Formats: sequence, structure tokens, C-alpha cells
Amino acid sequence: MWIGWVEFDILLGDVQSLKEKRSVIRPIIADLARRTEAAAAEVGDHDLHRRAAIGVSVIGADAAHVRDVLDRADRMLAEEHPEITLLSARRGLHSSED
Repeated sequence: MWIGWVEFDILLGDVQSLKEKRSVIRPIIADLARRTEAAAAEVGDHDLHRRAAIGVSVIGADAAHVRDVLDRADRMLAEEHPEITLLSARRGLHSSED
């Protein structure tokens, strides 16, 4: 079994409040979860209105599948969501035998 995760550090566009932040972040998280079939959530920077940390995690039978899902999530954020700027992405990949 392989467990993979990626944490995205995101800068939001012209967002002036936490309420506006939620209105931008929620659809992105739902899109990530739906299209990658992985778990996705806001995992940090909850009190900052122009920054967000989004985490995506997946479990699979082989490392290649897990990497593909994480790559797809990375491409989606970078290419399909012009309302945000992807500042960085940190990844982890672990085997159940580690």
C-alpha cells in the first residue's frame, strides 16, 4: 500500500475577508476531490484571508498511481484556477512497509 500527499501553499487574488476566501477555496477543494478521487481539505492558514494551504491525500496499491493522482492535482491548481497563484507544493510518498 502506498500513501501520498501534497500540500499546496496558495495566494488568493483580490480577497478582502475570510468569507470571500471560503467562497474561493470551497469550490477548488470540491473540484480537486471530485476530479482526482482523493481526499482534499483546507489544512492551514485558516485565519489569513489571502493565503490558504490545501492538502490532497491518496492511498493506492502502487506508487505510480499515487504519483499520477498527485500530479493531476498539481496541474489542476496550476493550470485551471486563474483566481489563485500556486506558491509552492510539498509532497510525501510512503509505503506501508516503511
